[in-house]
Amino acid sequence: MSASIFREYDIRGIFQEELNEDIVKKIGFYFAKELIKKVPDATFVSVGYDARLHSPKLKDWLSSGINHAGLEVLDMGLVPTPVNYFSNFVDFNGLECDGSIMITGSHNPPEYNGFKITINKDPFFGEQIYSMGKDILADDSIIADNNTTIEIDAKNKYINYMVNHFVSLKLENKKFVFDCGNGVAGVVLREILNRLNIKHKILFEQPDGNFPNHHPDPSDEHTLVDIKKELSSGEFDFGFAYDGDADRLALLSPKYNFKGDILAIFFSRFIENPTVIGEVKCSQVMYDIINSYGKAIMYKTGHSNLKVKIKEEKADFAAEVSGHLFFNDRYFGYDDAIYATFRALELIDNDFDYDKEYEALPQVYSTPEINITVTEDTKFKIIDDLKLALQNPPSDFETIKDIIDVDGVRVIFENGWGLVRASNTTPKLVTRFEANTKENAKRYEDILVKMLKTKGENQDD
Repeated sequence: MSASIFREYDIRGIFQEELNEDIVKKIGFYFAKELIKKVPDATFVSVGYDARLHSPKLKDWLSSGINHAGLEVLDMGLVPTPVNYFSNFVDFNGLECDGSIMITGSHNPPEYNGFKITINKDPFFGEQIYSMGKDILADDSIIADNNTTIEIDAKNKYINYMVNHFVSLKLENKKFVFDCGNGVAGVVLREILNRLNIKHKILFEQPDGNFPNHHPDPSDEHTLVDIKKELSSGEFDFGFAYDGDADRLALLSPKYNFKGDILAIFFSRFIENPTVIGEVKCSQVMYDIINSYGKAIMYKTGHSNLKVKIKEEKADFAAEVSGHLFFNDRYFGYDDAIYATFRALELIDNDFDYDKEYEALPQVYSTPEINITVTEDTKFKIIDDLKLALQNPPSDFETIKDIIDVDGVRVIFENGWGLVRASNTTPKLVTRFEANTKENAKRYEDILVKMLKTKGENQDD
């Protein structure tokens, strides 16, 4: 069994090949032991799962491990990841969970699955996951079957919360299209929309782990073909698209696709004196604008990192470019694409003109993420070597105004910036570039990638 399934933000691997009965039972067992260490009087763990065909089987194995450790499982069945997170903040007929596990492969191919873990309302990630993985891989014991659970109705508790929270919406003259991508957003979305009297059309609502219509990853433009076609018809005012487990959102008008950092600007304008956390891939436009009326803090990429930082800073909001949106203003500070949908609809209800406000922003050219394949063993060393090289760059190198190393290297040039960071989940370097013109962005890309390749070649020597 490979240690590679234990990743920075979650546990993820191929069903049976990597996530087999033995390893999943032990994940449940060792997680429960860790929970008991942190919460000595812990009793309940809430467990939910996504639309993947093997998720129910993983739930049975995971429950056996949790039960073996002496805790009990609150079983919420098929739900979006945000419903699983939500279970940490409410009770179920007097039963309160001390931690939660969401069984999900998120936007990965159908053969993948995994686990997103919370302990005492905080993400369980990084060194905690790596350490648990070492213990699991060293354990050759056998855990018996015991998939006993207590069923809870987290889905309807979440639906009722959303309806009550957004009951004042008045959008009778608007119509919206939603693409669930055969993930789990549809499990809760239609009922909320119906009860709020919002006119809508839902694409690919039925959960199907084969994802027969398109891959459930709204950060990939190729997956937005169907919703863009609906928007081009003139029938709909806006479109919303979700990833497989509904913790990431794409918001589109007939003209534009608004990325997470742009939405951060829009949402922050409706929060008094906002503090906003952004990741290193966010546009400088976002930081500059929010800092003009609030406080914007640049931090590491990753949903777990941002959840920790938003709590540490008592921030109101956090965002990733990819569509993870975290509301700590009137909500619980975790990434929830369903909740974010209705906050976006609130702005529409307040006559906020997304297109006009977007066009009024400083215009910059931003590249998509550009990935460079390296090896797991060398990726962080290459970044370290790049940092050193940038301290004494060649004489003909582009003028550097600043270097930010909170997560990889973000190099600030005269007319933009370039980012190079090591992926925490794959053997890749992730790059992104932004400048006042496409030509400048390409120039920054060329000089940094050239330096990167030099560092990569040195690693091979």
